Amino acid sequence: MTDHRFPANDPSLRSWIEVPAGSDFPIQNIPFGVGSRDGEAFTAMTRIGDTTIDLHALYEAGLIEDPSDAGGTGFMGQLDQLLLNGPGPIRALRQRLSELLRDDKALNGLHRDTIRKAMAPVAEVEMDNPTFFSDYTDFYSSRQHAYNVGVMFRDPANALMPNWLHLPVGYHGRSSSIVPSGTPVRRPMGQFKPSPDAAPEFGPTRQLDFELEVGFITYEGKDLGERITTAEAEEHIFGLVLFNDWSARDIQAWEYVPLGPFLGKNFASSVSPWVVTLDALEPFRTQGPQQDPLPLPYLRTEGPRTFDLRLEVGLTPRNGQENIICRSNFKHLYWSMAQQLAHHTVNGCNVRAGDLMASGTISGDTPDSYGSMLELAWKGTKPLTLADGSERKFLQDGDTVVMRGHAEKDGVRIGFGEVSGKILPAS
Repeated sequence: MTDHRFPANDPSLRSWIEVPAGSDFPIQNIPFGVGSRDGEAFTAMTRIGDTTIDLHALYEAGLIEDPSDAGGTGFMGQLDQLLLNGPGPIRALRQRLSELLRDDKALNGLHRDTIRKAMAPVAEVEMDNPTFFSDYTDFYSSRQHAYNVGVMFRDPANALMPNWLHLPVGYHGRSSSIVPSGTPVRRPMGQFKPSPDAAPEFGPTRQLDFELEVGFITYEGKDLGERITTAEAEEHIFGLVLFNDWSARDIQAWEYVPLGPFLGKNFASSVSPWVVTLDALEPFRTQGPQQDPLPLPYLRTEGPRTFDLRLEVGLTPRNGQENIICRSNFKHLYWSMAQQLAHHTVNGCNVRAGDLMASGTISGDTPDSYGSMLELAWKGTKPLTLADGSERKFLQDGDTVVMRGHAEKDGVRIGFGEVSGKILPAS
């Protein structure tokens, strides 16, 4: 059924641009990213199937308006400037792009030759981070993941810390080391203790890990000192990306007391290039886990506040074949995005256009849905056996990790593509 609030979501729509079967990017998606063709300046883009469309070129041709009121410069570089005025202008832009790209000559027949000049195959476009990510917060919102980690490092009776069921736990990460999908990740160096009774050592991490996460990117928030409520929160969320929060578990274990993650986390995080808007995901809205105890009033929400997004992780050893080692779902998160953003701002903290908030590792309730090697190999005690016969307790040099995600319903598939990274040796 068509959602009349978001006519670009109409499942009957088809594009005049070819869309391969099973693509994450039908015309109902219309994501936003930043890319460069032929070494030219980076500009805002959208994608249909395996084809990118340069939005700055469409603006210069007079086919779309600049939602930032910046005379076209909003389409140059990262997307931050486009997000300053909230969701209304972006919704109008997405609807206009739907009109230009759908299979309807009455709407766009005269413009197709002009649009073709703005098109390029995805394989010929270099993608960058979608925003500058001037600030980045990482949450810890999967109950199963928090429980698993608590069991490993404490005991089942005290797996969850006393605050966990009362607030979305999070910490401020390092935005400068967030890299685009495909960027190699060098194994980090640091201090760690090889055993509880041993003296600390310095060297390459022996416990390099991935974390399967989904991040959301914000529109401009409120002024410093003001709060965003759970009811308002989604109007401040532009869209979602896939996020791999690489982790050095041994470095993290030695350093995190008493102030939390530091060098074990900030050496690299990988992000997918295409931002899928909340509006595009609206048909896949669903209910999250029941919360018990009932949160404090400022964290309470009404109705379904999450999305049914199927997630998977593939691991490919050097010169080997891909092994799907995890299948999970965004709906497993205990704390919703609305609750995360409301808690983030309840003390008056301001958020800015282009900020990134990551979900934390997303683990389901079965072992094959655990979203990290720490859990999949259970702290190295249950190594994974890959198709080539090799085993993994943690990631090895030459391994490539790929994360994918999509939603599917009523014949429409909306996805993110992938976020990938290959492990390089320490230097």
